[in-house]
Amino acid sequence: MSKANDVLKRRVQWMYNTNIYEVNLRQYTLEGTFNAFLTELPRLKEMGVETLWFMPITPISKAKLKGTMGSYYACSDYTSVNPEFGSLDDFKNLVKQCHQLGFKVILDWVANHTGWDHVWTTEHPEYYEKDEHGNFKAASGMDDIIELDYNNPDLVMAMIKAMRFWIEEYDIDGFRCDLAAWVELHFWKTARPELEKIKPLFWLGEFDALDNPDYMQVFDVAYAWQWMHKTEAFYKSSRNVDVLKTLLKNYSDYYPPQTAALYFTTNHDENSWNGTEFEKYGDMALALAVFSFTWPGVPLLYSGQELPNEKRLKFFDKDVIEWTKKYELSEFYKKLLHLHTANPALSFWRKNSIIKVLTIPSDNHIIAFYRKSGNNIVLVLLNFSPYPSAFNISDQEIRGTFSELFTEEKIILPDNEMFQLNEWGYKVYVCGYKGI
Repeated sequence: MSKANDVLKRRVQWMYNTNIYEVNLRQYTLEGTFNAFLTELPRLKEMGVETLWFMPITPISKAKLKGTMGSYYACSDYTSVNPEFGSLDDFKNLVKQCHQLGFKVILDWVANHTGWDHVWTTEHPEYYEKDEHGNFKAASGMDDIIELDYNNPDLVMAMIKAMRFWIEEYDIDGFRCDLAAWVELHFWKTARPELEKIKPLFWLGEFDALDNPDYMQVFDVAYAWQWMHKTEAFYKSSRNVDVLKTLLKNYSDYYPPQTAALYFTTNHDENSWNGTEFEKYGDMALALAVFSFTWPGVPLLYSGQELPNEKRLKFFDKDVIEWTKKYELSEFYKKLLHLHTANPALSFWRKNSIIKVLTIPSDNHIIAFYRKSGNNIVLVLLNFSPYPSAFNISDQEIRGTFSELFTEEKIILPDNEMFQLNEWGYKVYVCGYKGI
């Protein structure tokens, strides 16, 4: 076995039960700085957040600037920090404080493209793709960014060097890789082993494994984009739960061992361009959130979901989250976050663990499943319909005294005869360690 493959097997163990909280630094506080965000860390820790994903912190290109402040994703220098957020020393202190509180920190890495006035456009124009006229090639559908050329081995080494900077100097724990499948696979296969000579890292790729299965040779976790799209279509029109069950079976078949999907109801792109989770999913939003935290995978929260945030945040301009200090969904997410992190049954990779999807003959709008590891069992019941439902579960393998996560209702299985769910309702029954 090659050294490269040896390195790829050094997966970080903490990822199997982690959760991710995406930080939109610009919109998080009035100041929009690293130092202002420091004050939020104790609250997020108490809520149960494990991994903080910071959207790109690099400087933004001024050429072809979008809006008044530009896109995070139009980088002008891979080894500097956006002065809007503070200084490199401020970021180093933020990472240090995060680590002291037990958080992991991952950076959003935009390898596919840069802004038009990135330092490489003058220092190394050969790093870029060119159009038929010999000019820099704009990225598809986005005129404020230009494509890099990964057929140039010097670019490959330069990009790896830039990523190494943030690991060696700032001790980050991994990367969320923007448009990962738009970058040639050979780059990631070279970059990961090389960078993990420094330390094992967590790799989250923005692609769907069903669309780009080869990229799972490198990445630990990938987006469940198809699930997101099909659940939105389900809520708005189709209402065929078998389509959702078939998709989940496909995901299970496509993911290699020790890898998983990222499940979410919103993120920075969805919120700004396609609507809040409530615009997209309405009354189904919270049931889908419960699913995201209990199905095998990694759950994602976006800035402000604990409020909940009910507005689309502007992407290229200042548009601060309207914090009320009430955090109406904080307790809801706290229960799910702690359960997912601490309960062995919800690890996405554990030997001898079991997941079983249950058949509910009396109601074809119910998704019911349980997960088991040793004496720990988590039974999840989701009503994906606008009608109340009552049904039986006949599976004799589910045995023990269970406590419902949100209400603390106690039941004994298999003696309990009838379950009831409200319209778009959910229940999570836990036998063993609850996690809180």
